[in-house]
Amino acid sequence: MHDQVRPFHLHVPEADLDELCERLRRTRLPETETVTMPSGGLDWSQGPPREYVADLMRYWIEDYDWRRLERELDAHAQAVTEIDGLDIHFLHVPSPRPDARPMIISHGWPSSVIEPLAVIEELTNPRSPEAPAFHVVAPSLPGFGFSDKPRSSGWTVERTADAWALLMQRLGYQRFFAVGGDWGGRVTAALGSRHPDLVAGLHTFTPYVSEPAEGAGDLTETEDSWLADTRRFWRFGGGYSLQQSTRPQTLAYALVDSPVAQLTWILDKFHSWTDHEGSVEAAVSWDRILDMVTLYWLTGTGGSSARFYWENFPPRGNDQVVTVPTAVTIFPADIEKLPRRWVENRFQNLTYWNVAERGGHFPMLEVPSIFALELQRALGPITV
Repeated sequence: MHDQVRPFHLHVPEADLDELCERLRRTRLPETETVTMPSGGLDWSQGPPREYVADLMRYWIEDYDWRRLERELDAHAQAVTEIDGLDIHFLHVPSPRPDARPMIISHGWPSSVIEPLAVIEELTNPRSPEAPAFHVVAPSLPGFGFSDKPRSSGWTVERTADAWALLMQRLGYQRFFAVGGDWGGRVTAALGSRHPDLVAGLHTFTPYVSEPAEGAGDLTETEDSWLADTRRFWRFGGGYSLQQSTRPQTLAYALVDSPVAQLTWILDKFHSWTDHEGSVEAAVSWDRILDMVTLYWLTGTGGSSARFYWENFPPRGNDQVVTVPTAVTIFPADIEKLPRRWVENRFQNLTYWNVAERGGHFPMLEVPSIFALELQRALGPITV
């Protein structure tokens, strides 16, 4: 089975990087937004401010180093394997520890394998010899990054979970942990519900569940605040999701043709969904944001990644019971935070629950040490 796994070496032609810079130089920017902060600062309420975007564009052209990311990815055992007609790209980083256990980490949108890349070292070779270690597999979702783009419909969360189960078995892992958030959280939950014989336990920071039929019920003050924030996001923050769920092809023309369209489509979410006091770069560096954007740009996956929403709209599985041991970490600045009692209705073997001190929707990038520690604490006691 191992001969079906092929090494993957990343080197984008220099001409592609030159074209990117040329397109950036020729960008036609819109007029400045019509809102300002009372303090005179930049107001993001209409989207990424022109001044901020222009500064980031200059940095992208003059200072950003894509080759640095290529070296970083190539140092983490990239590979591809064909599953169900698609080449699936993934990182596979075995631990040097003989007691390490296998783990698959699934990213979401607008993310990629760059996100789990931030925690792989601590998970595979922890600084403390007392901490549990893991063999880490981090695949790119179908239509994301260097995984193939589906050529026909049908690549749902469930089909992806089945592909992940086959991937882990192909790598020789018959029992493993599953970790993920956002769409990766839905894939992780589907792995737990569809393949309980393979999944020893799972961890998610987005435990998607439905509101109980009998209503919200008794909530703590914190849970009441969480639910208000979540409903506000559903009402006012979901425009991107509706567009990608209903007209991904329309959006694809802008994202695949304009690097600044791709930049601002992603930048807006990093600003809105991360834990900071006004400056997104305080949560995630410009280099990491541009790593993510440049990966989407060079692979032309703005449209194919958006189509994952179309394939899974409306989202399914919120009521699908998961009985494998489940760990949940809530990050305080995340966009959707739901009461523990709701979560327990679906994840019926909840073995770990914690609210982190910091972090938002991209915790592996924002607070990698905290995220890795959460996995070690939550999954370490579970036997594979």
